Amino acid sequence: MSDDEFASFAPPPFKAAVALAQIKRSLRDLKLAERGNGFELRGKPVLELALQDTQIDVRMARKLALTPQWDRMEINNSTSQRKLLDDIKRRLERWQHED
Repeated sequence: MSDDEFASFAPPPFKAAVALAQIKRSLRDLKLAERGNGFELRGKPVLELALQDTQIDVRMARKLALTPQWDRMEINNSTSQRKLLDDIKRRLERWQHED
């Protein structure tokens, strides 16, 4: 098969609402508590999610604190969705070792 045959395949369209539900399920599996549009660990904010038309806006805490500094991210495809979950797992692991 030539490369031209694969060029006609497009990835499926990103469905932000479906992705949001998947992300929330994964975060609950990581033992994070859902509070409104965000998630907490031991009463401290970890992540906030905001659904837009074609993407999900995310704010992630840099450090586990009552008033954290935030890193921003936009989820608009499945790759960025996986990257978000991997990043959250790394941060949770780092915070456990810091305690």
